[in-house]
Amino acid sequence: MKKTFLAKRNSLLSSAEALWGIVALACAIVILLIRLAFPNFFWHVFTPIFRSADALSTKTHSFLSSFNNAAALTSKNEQLTNENATLAIENQTLSKKLEDISALSKSQTPPTGILAGVVARPPESPYDTLVLSSGSQNGVALGQEAFGIGGVPVGVVSSVLHDFSRITLFSAPNTDTSGWIGKNNLPITIFGSGGGTMKASVSRSANISAGDTVFVPGPGMLPIGSVVRVDSDPSSPSVTLRIQFATNPFSISWVTLRDVGSTLLTATSTFL
Repeated sequence: MKKTFLAKRNSLLSSAEALWGIVALACAIVILLIRLAFPNFFWHVFTPIFRSADALSTKTHSFLSSFNNAAALTSKNEQLTNENATLAIENQTLSKKLEDISALSKSQTPPTGILAGVVARPPESPYDTLVLSSGSQNGVALGQEAFGIGGVPVGVVSSVLHDFSRITLFSAPNTDTSGWIGKNNLPITIFGSGGGTMKASVSRSANISAGDTVFVPGPGMLPIGSVVRVDSDPSSPSVTLRIQFATNPFSISWVTLRDVGSTLLTATSTFL
């Protein structure tokens, strides 16, 4: 019984294998005949599939690359933002210089003097000095007075080269300048305290208070600044006035230089 069952089973397997072999041989013959009769048949049949696969691959690559592109665009955007901020600051600086030039031009009636640009200020230059881009070739000379915005006196030309010059501010240490203060034009000597500040001593009975205007000599009486504080000692008959420029000399971009005679040059000779 077992032998009969195995024989029948082997007979069935042999028939199935033979059938599949015949089918495979027939398919191969058919494919060969098609290949011989129509050489490009399979190319035309499978070309759309290949193109679809290429398109899918391209889209997949683009999708994956978009993440890298997003990071690159973010970095580029940050770079452009920083460049834009830098340009904005430069634009503000140029606008400020233009405003300074316009203000200086309006303050000169009639327009006189030499308009000079400030190329260095503290801390690039020594404190209480300004370096100008104009020198002897532009007509700059020792002793000329420098005026800032609104015609405010700020200092005196203390050094001159061919292309550059230097201004010593009235606030420079060891500098003293004659001036006046208050409504009664009380004569005082203004001493430089450094850092853009000045001081003077007057009698307590002069009744000078914070806010009083301080003048220096020039083409008339020129306001240089005002009293910001009065220091007093009950045991002393005098008080010390703390004086501040009417304009910040360390933010000036342009100054006007004028000849005012030898008065100021002599007054500041101890520093020069």
